Amino acid sequence: LTLRPFRYVLIHKPMATICSNVDEQYPSIFSALDLERCCELHIAGRLDADTTGLVLATDDGRWSFNIMRPTKRCEKVYRVGLAQPIALDAAAKFAHGVALQGEAQLTLPATLEVISAQDVRLTITEGKFHQVKRMFAAIGNRVVSLHREQIGGITLDVGVGQWRALTATEIRLFASESELDA
Repeated sequence: LTLRPFRYVLIHKPMATICSNVDEQYPSIFSALDLERCCELHIAGRLDADTTGLVLATDDGRWSFNIMRPTKRCEKVYRVGLAQPIALDAAAKFAHGVALQGEAQLTLPATLEVISAQDVRLTITEGKFHQVKRMFAAIGNRVVSLHREQIGGITLDVGVGQWRALTATEIRLFASESELDA
């Protein structure tokens, strides 16, 4: 037996695909990967079928946990298309935290950048279920398109449906302290 090194992959998830290892109602994003035993990979931060953008996949559980662990406050940046023009006080509300339906606590502070009346960039540091859509619903708007551009220091830089291996520098962004010392 030989030990295979962990694999770390950046994928540009297209619309109408799912972040699963098995094709279901929609095809899996893994079906486009030309990797041996890609069924052993898992997603660090899933996206819905109707959401596009940056997905990170790995077979290193500790590394993906470092991305998703709430105490790490890993920034995730989304480009959001809205049904209605953004309210003037939306950025202040998001900076304070908003109450999501069914949640006892406010969201952590988020940063909202207005690109145009119905196109914004939102940076969050948590990953609650359908969080971005629920945040805009909480302020009376509806998300019509959602695209993840960045996770931590890793930015989407490949075309739709394409993928690439992460660089050593990108991998180190989410390595544990003990792994960095090794």
